[in-house]
Amino acid sequence: VQDGCNHRCTYCIVWKARGPERSVPVDAVIEQVRQAHEAGIPEIVLTGVNLGAYDGADGRDAHVEIDELLRAILARTDIPQVRLSSLEPMDISERLVAAMADNVDRVAPFMHLPLQSGCTATLRRMGRPYTAERYAEAVASIRRALPQASISCDVIAGFPGETDDEFEESLAFCERMAFSRMHVFRYSARPGTPAATAPGQVDPQVMAERAAALRAVAERSAARDALARVGSRERAVLEYGTRGTLGSFHRVQVDGLAPSSEQIILDVELTHVDEHGLLHARPCSASCRQAG
Repeated sequence: VQDGCNHRCTYCIVWKARGPERSVPVDAVIEQVRQAHEAGIPEIVLTGVNLGAYDGADGRDAHVEIDELLRAILARTDIPQVRLSSLEPMDISERLVAAMADNVDRVAPFMHLPLQSGCTATLRRMGRPYTAERYAEAVASIRRALPQASISCDVIAGFPGETDDEFEESLAFCERMAFSRMHVFRYSARPGTPAATAPGQVDPQVMAERAAALRAVAERSAARDALARVGSRERAVLEYGTRGTLGSFHRVQVDGLAPSSEQIILDVELTHVDEHGLLHARPCSASCRQAG
């Protein structure tokens, strides 16, 4: 529903490749969602290079932000579930969180908030327009309104100039945030970006070690988040027989259900985590329904 970016992160070339921010008009988005629903698709995902910058028009040339688009989709279509993809932390507003909390039966309780570093000094060198403290506040605001929310992130290991102390600060921050999922990347120079020629380039072996430490935190955090959900109820979209994805974006195996070749959305009760870390569930009584 959105493309392009007006930000200038020092490691990123996307703003040059994609151009300035622009959005798909509301009516065009609604039509796409209706077509997906008619095709039997149970969940749509709103995506964009900078999704929180959505500023489409509603047919009357009125400015519409991402929370208003979400409410319009819910009001004007019958799509069973909407999921938001990556949102920048500074774009998390009270209105957006309220729109999600007001519609927990149709909006997946999940947000992916790119972090990149849990150290404010590193974030400044990255050109990121927030501090670690502001990021933590955004996560806290989501969890206050949506206690069941699942938060995931991106994080970069070995950004130019990252000292041992800065990395340890970032590592500890990630541990405190208790993410359900972390996408860990080693810094990779993009020609034409300020970071590519910045002083203090980190040795590749050090980057690998730091990435491994972050992935260890990611594994522990994901396991804790999955285990904490046992005994609760969530919605699941079954994509592969009896396997699928929960609203919280955890993978799930639904036991006691006949496999289907169609995608199905249903409420499930989470029963346990197996030895491979996969959540298992059983269907909630008479709640299974096919999209459409």
